[in-house]
Amino acid sequence: MSDGALSQDEIDALLAGVDSGSMGSPTPAPAAAASGAETDRKALQDFLSSNLDAESSNIAMITASSAAFKGLQVGFTNREAMLGQLPDTVTVVKADFNSGFPGEHLFILPEATAKAIAGLANKEENIELDDMAMSIINELISQFTGTEITALTNKTGNKSIAAVTPEGTNVPKAVAALPGGEFASALYQLDLGDGKTHQIWEVLGPGVASDIARALGGETAAPMAAAMDNGMASMGMSGMGGAPAMGMGQAMPNMGASMPVMGGGMGMPNMGMGMGSPANVQSVQFPNLMPRASAQEAGNIGLIMDVYMEMTVELGRTRKLIKDILGMGEGTIIELDKLAGEPVDILVNHKLIAKGEVVVIDENFGVRVTEIVSPMERMSDMG
Repeated sequence: MSDGALSQDEIDALLAGVDSGSMGSPTPAPAAAASGAETDRKALQDFLSSNLDAESSNIAMITASSAAFKGLQVGFTNREAMLGQLPDTVTVVKADFNSGFPGEHLFILPEATAKAIAGLANKEENIELDDMAMSIINELISQFTGTEITALTNKTGNKSIAAVTPEGTNVPKAVAALPGGEFASALYQLDLGDGKTHQIWEVLGPGVASDIARALGGETAAPMAAAMDNGMASMGMSGMGGAPAMGMGQAMPNMGASMPVMGGGMGMPNMGMGMGSPANVQSVQFPNLMPRASAQEAGNIGLIMDVYMEMTVELGRTRKLIKDILGMGEGTIIELDKLAGEPVDILVNHKLIAKGEVVVIDENFGVRVTEIVSPMERMSDMG
C-alpha cells in the first residue's frame, strides 16, 4: 500500500513536464487560454493592418513627404520584454480611450524617430523636441487615433468610442507608463524616405485589447450575462433543511400555506412569482463630460492641411497723432512699444500664436520660436 509519497518515476515525470499515467489527465485550460489569446491577436492584427493605407496618407500629409507605413506585427508582451526593445530615450504619447472601449492606449516613438518626423514637417534638420515639435507628434497621433476610432465604429457599430487628446513627453524608457500584466503591442515599420527603417509601437492595455478583439469578432456582453445566469441556475439549495434545489430561472414555490399565521389571522400572500433572468443584459455607456473633438472632426483637419495662411512677425507697435505721421520723413525714428531684446510676436491671420527671437539665416531674416501662446491667452485676445 502506498504511503502517499511520490515514486521516483512520478518525480521525474513532473520535472520533465510530462504527465505519468497515474497522475491523471492534464488540464486543458492553458491550451484554451493560448487559443483565445491567438484569436485576439489575429483580430487586432487584421484590423490594424486594414488601416495602414489611411495611416500612411496621414503621415505623408503631415510631413509633406512620401513617408508611409510598410507593415506591422501584433503580439502580447509585458513591461520587462517591452523595455528590452526600446532605446534609452523615447517619446511616449498617451491617447487613452475614455468611452466605448475605455482603458490604456499609448504610442511609443524612439527619440530619433520623433525628431525625424518633426524635422520633415518643419523642414528643419537637427530639430529639438520642443513644444512646437511635440505638437506635431501629438497631431500625428491624433490623426492616427481618429482613423482607428472611425474604423472601429464602422466595424463594431459602437458609436460611443472616444479618446483623450494625445499628450506626448520625451522621457527615459525606464519611466514610461506602460500597462501592467500582459498587454497588446503593435510594432509599425515606418519609411520616412531617409534610407532608415523607423519603428513606432502602439500599446493597448489588456482590457482594451480584449474588448476590441471580441467586438471585432462580433461578441457582446450578452453571452457573458447569459453564462452567468446559467451558472447561478445550477446552484441548488438542497443544503437548506432538505429543501429541493431551486434555480434562479424557476418560479418560487407557493409559500402561503407554510408561513405562520400572523396576529390578525392573515397568512402571507402567495409569493409564487417567476424570477426569470432578463433576455438581454448590456452595460450602460455614459457620455464623456469633457468636451473634445469627435473622430469625424479630428479627421477633417486633413482636408485643409494644404491651405495657405498669412504668417507675419511683428516687431512692435505705437500710436501717433495724424500730424506726427504727416510730418514723418526720411531719417525719422519711430519708437516702438517693445524693449531691445524682447521677443517679437508671431501672428497667423493677425492672431497671436507664438513669440520668438529674430535670427539671421544666410542673408535673410528669420524668427526662432521661443514660446507657444496658450489657448487661454488666444481666447482672451479674441475677447
